Amino acid sequence: MVATTQSRDHRRRPMADINVTPFVDVMLVLLIVFMVTAPLLTVGVPVDLPKTSAQPLSQDREPLSISIRHNGQIYLQNTQIAEDSLVPRLKAIASNGYDQRIFVRADQSIEYGRVMTIMGQLNAAGFTHIGLVTDAPKPDRKNTD
Repeated sequence: MVATTQSRDHRRRPMADINVTPFVDVMLVLLIVFMVTAPLLTVGVPVDLPKTSAQPLSQDREPLSISIRHNGQIYLQNTQIAEDSLVPRLKAIASNGYDQRIFVRADQSIEYGRVMTIMGQLNAAGFTHIGLVTDAPKPDRKNTD
């Protein structure tokens, strides 16, 4: 009789540990999704940027981007905009508390004077935090061997 009471005491207890395997699987899938979509989050206006070896700037908030295409069209973020309405639109954005750097992305075939005209208009309107965007040069295969 004693043997039966001992066998009842040694029953399986419910498992109290958390099974983290499904959690890890979900996190890995999310990581892959973010790695694939992150390059697609850049400004969608195709511009052939000049190459430079300057280091990228760190930024806390998403910057405003002004793009000038090879045909002279101006874009504020992804929206095409007329040159005379660029400054009023930026002033409206600034009145809502935007005080970050404005990035100017210009196709390398655009005249230097055209880019400086746009930057001069921005500066005259009171925007002093203006940056030029370039591409990093591709590594030279001859030097890497």
